[in-house]
Amino acid sequence: MKIRDRLFVFMQRHLPQHLLSALMYRLARCEYSLWKNSLIRIFIWKFEVDMKIAAQAEPTGYRHFNDFFTRRLKCDVRPVDQAKSNVVSPVDGVISQAGKIDGDAMLQAKGKSYSLKALLANDESLRRSFMNGRFMTVYLSPRDYHRIHMPLSGRLVKMLYVPGDLFSVNEVTTAAVEQLFARNERIINVFNTQVGTMALIMIGAIFVGSMETVWAGQITPAGRREIKQWDYDPASPEIKLDKGEEMGRFNLGSTVILLFEPGKCAWLDEMKAGRMLRMGQAIGTGSFD
Repeated sequence: MKIRDRLFVFMQRHLPQHLLSALMYRLARCEYSLWKNSLIRIFIWKFEVDMKIAAQAEPTGYRHFNDFFTRRLKCDVRPVDQAKSNVVSPVDGVISQAGKIDGDAMLQAKGKSYSLKALLANDESLRRSFMNGRFMTVYLSPRDYHRIHMPLSGRLVKMLYVPGDLFSVNEVTTAAVEQLFARNERIINVFNTQVGTMALIMIGAIFVGSMETVWAGQITPAGRREIKQWDYDPASPEIKLDKGEEMGRFNLGSTVILLFEPGKCAWLDEMKAGRMLRMGQAIGTGSFD
């Protein structure tokens, strides 16, 4: 590892990650026009954000920076593949890793694995469901669209908030920090779908001011940093979302991990590490009952 990269990881280990993220939360919601307009314009220039596809193309039209960061896109720029058998990408991003879960082990980076059990906060029922199944990890860069959509239609059965660290989730830290995705703060969303149980996991990171879902609103930052679980009983009003429907968003971006049970989903051959994705494109095929 380069000295620059070692220093980057060292700093993250010793920085007050949650304090800095709380500060970013406030700065990203400042409505002072000179501040927010300057910040948005600099960000667009720095990361070459394509504003032509944004529903609001004028940078000054946003209430604050976070409003811009979670911007909606024009309705026709991310068509959702409607083939019944196809699983679609939940986000714009780049595949970090994708493949088969080897028992309890998932590939984090070349030569580095992490535990499914740890990722799922020691939930043994969920662990048994996904052992030897399929996973895909997708990284969202700062320039990407940061709303998250459903890969398949499904009914929400469980949500867990898991407190943790807030390491960056870029290529450098993914290669350097052991058990990164099982260490970082995350929200685990579990759905029943036509191909069985599916988990969509939102991974927090440094400067990710908050994460939210469409049914519960803002989950992080949490008032108490302890594991919290919500169970959605079928007897109560059901939360059902269609394929391609928005299910949540990162208020400043991070990573999404998809999990499927064994034998229920196969990734398309071209879905390899480094592949760029667009929300709504087919990424795999499901084994429908």
